[in-house]
Amino acid sequence: MTTFTFAPATRETAKARIGLQGPGGSGKTKTALRMAEGLAKGGLIGVVDTERGSALKYAPVPGRPDIEAHKFAHLPMAFCSPENLKAAVKAAEEARIAVLIVDSWSHFWAGRGGLLARVDEEAKKGGSGGKFTAWGPVNELEQEMLDALLNFPGHVIVTMRTKNDYEMEGKKVTKVGVKTVQREGAEYEVDVVIDMIAGTGTVTKTRYTALDGACVHHPGPDFAEAILEQLGQGVDPVQVIVDELVREGLTYERALEVHGQANSRRLLLADLLHPKTGEPAKLGDVIKEFGQAVKPVTTPVTAPSSQATDAEAEAAAYSGDPEPSDDMPRSAATEPEPVTAPQMRMMHACFAKVGLGHKDSRAERLRVTSLIIGREIGSANELTKDEAQTLLDALTYSGEQENPAADFAAMVDGLAKQPA
Repeated sequence: MTTFTFAPATRETAKARIGLQGPGGSGKTKTALRMAEGLAKGGLIGVVDTERGSALKYAPVPGRPDIEAHKFAHLPMAFCSPENLKAAVKAAEEARIAVLIVDSWSHFWAGRGGLLARVDEEAKKGGSGGKFTAWGPVNELEQEMLDALLNFPGHVIVTMRTKNDYEMEGKKVTKVGVKTVQREGAEYEVDVVIDMIAGTGTVTKTRYTALDGACVHHPGPDFAEAILEQLGQGVDPVQVIVDELVREGLTYERALEVHGQANSRRLLLADLLHPKTGEPAKLGDVIKEFGQAVKPVTTPVTAPSSQATDAEAEAAAYSGDPEPSDDMPRSAATEPEPVTAPQMRMMHACFAKVGLGHKDSRAERLRVTSLIIGREIGSANELTKDEAQTLLDALTYSGEQENPAADFAAMVDGLAKQPA
């Protein structure tokens, strides 16, 4: 039975999630770029442009510094599928984009390749129950897209088109206002929604009381500062991790847990000043350094034991490695204690839990094991007892998460990206 534990709540500093909505020509793209400059603090700005390159109207003109312009990285996108937006978010993360603008988010709902088009595709498939049942897989795609966008480690600004909304009473059609071209309720996915009309922005939805109802002509860096002030009223999640690392009593097991938590929150590449040297560093590298500093030292054994040899033989059935033969090297008096059979059995069970239990996954098991213990191995029999325990700690932590396979894969991916 799963055990749940409540802990005192603390507010963390957050990244902006802003929606700009309005009709064509209301200033959404220009406002997004101006606000992005205030949010980026000198960092990179990236624009996913679904509007046939309209954002390029605001790009610098070579040789004409007198023309007002905004510097940004441009990614045109004509086919607005959820998969493409997920890929764009990943590319933005790898490019260290500080502010990601999606202009326009509406196209991923009602554009070419968007969610409505996917519903039509699903409904036409053989055996389908029509559009009603087609929404099932499409809803899953939308959630994956939202997760990718809202979990982006930088600030996010999305623009959304609006159109006139009408209702019919008998034979009379009445205009009742405007409607956002997005799924109903999409505005609840962001923290601040700004309605744009002829360059003037009015905050119509926000989680921050100080911004409620604010009306600003041509919102830009100053208004971005006001948003940042609200977002910054809390603790820095990166600093919380650093405090954990420098606190007395850090263990290697705890460092592994901290690494997994930072990885799941996409913080491993976060910039910071090293807590000891003050030099610029990445959080993932700092966690690895502090973890290695408290990693238990292997204990030499006086002589090889028959128990250790038997353990290697017994474990072969679980590891997929060949049973050790007489010509295989045995532990010398100065070598560390080898992996034990109980450890091998537990490793097999833990690997199965994270999706790597099949016999055909042996090569991948060896690859991830090498990454976790910090050295290349060609067989599980090469592990020391302490290395096996390190591996088990990592496997056990991921195995306890809601999605063990995804969590473990993300942790391994983070390790693979770290410099050797």
